[in-house]
Amino acid sequence: MKLVTLLATVDEAKCNGCRICPKVCPTLAITMVARKAVVDEDRCVACGNCGQRCPELAITFTKLASPKKLEVTIDDLPRQTLDDLCIKAGFHPSQIVCYCTATRAEEVAAAILKGAETPEEISLRTGLRSGCTVECIQPALRLLEAAGLHPVPPKNGWQWYGRTPTLSEIPPEVRAKYSNHGFCFEEDEKLFATVVASDRR
Repeated sequence: MKLVTLLATVDEAKCNGCRICPKVCPTLAITMVARKAVVDEDRCVACGNCGQRCPELAITFTKLASPKKLEVTIDDLPRQTLDDLCIKAGFHPSQIVCYCTATRAEEVAAAILKGAETPEEISLRTGLRSGCTVECIQPALRLLEAAGLHPVPPKNGWQWYGRTPTLSEIPPEVRAKYSNHGFCFEEDEKLFATVVASDRR
């Protein structure tokens, strides 16, 4: 859960229409209208990306009259279904997958099971990717793929860094090449399976 207390606000007089801000927004909250940036208040999660990258300093943050929660409940979903989706993606359900917002894998899984089909929708529902916005595309894509979804980057998005292989995806030839160099692929997989099995609800 993330509590959003601020809203990105654009000074039209300063905005030069450079289009940087919509490209760095993790929830696609900013669009361009008549060469000026416009913020959708319902989608803004106050990550700060737009303000930090605006070359004209045209974006500031104002306090919301009523804070809003980005939160996905998990108690109304079958525990087994949540666990299975997380494990299929290579995560322990209670593993934190976004340290900036302390979002757990099970929360992202719940967002997907409740209809989120893109990283942007996951961010809007959970707060994932609204801190540094750099690393957390990985768990979002892995969990979406585990659910059978394969989103494509939005036209404006710069914040998609693609996927890197997980432990279970490392090819046999790579395992064979590096197994004698201190890497313990099979042991790590067994340890992960043991941890998950010991914590099944």
